[in-house]
Amino acid sequence: MELDGLERWHFELTEKACNELLDLVLQGKKRATSSSLASFRAEGTAVPKEGELSVITDWDGHPCCVIRTTKVRVIPYKDIPFGLARLEGEDDTLASWRKNHEAFFREEGKSLGYSFSENMEVVFEEFEVVETIEPK
Repeated sequence: MELDGLERWHFELTEKACNELLDLVLQGKKRATSSSLASFRAEGTAVPKEGELSVITDWDGHPCCVIRTTKVRVIPYKDIPFGLARLEGEDDTLASWRKNHEAFFREEGKSLGYSFSENMEVVFEEFEVVETIEPK
C-alpha cells in the first residue's frame, strides 16, 4: 500500500503509553480512539471522516499499520457509554476509562490551551487495521 499522502499520527503524550496503545491495536484489542474536539481546533486539523485511511506510527515516527476510520461520533465526554469506551481496549470499567481519559485531556489541554470539562465534546473514532507494516 502506498503511504505517501496519508496522515500519520501516534497515540498518547508519552513514549511508553504511545507504544502500549499501538501494541493493543496490533493485537486487535484497540479498535477505537477518542480525542477532544478542542485538540483538532487547536492544531488546525480536520476531524477524521469515515472511510479515511491513516498511518499509525510508534513514538519514533516509524509506520506500524494503516487504519481505516469506520465510524466517527462527536459526543459530550459525560455521555460516552462503556459500550463505546471498551472499544478502546484500555479499561475494564467506565470509571477507569473516565479517570484515565480525564487525566489525558487535562494534560493535553495544558499544552494546547483548552480546559477539560464533563461537557467538552469528544471525537470518538472507530477504526479497523487494513495493513500492518513490518519494521525495516
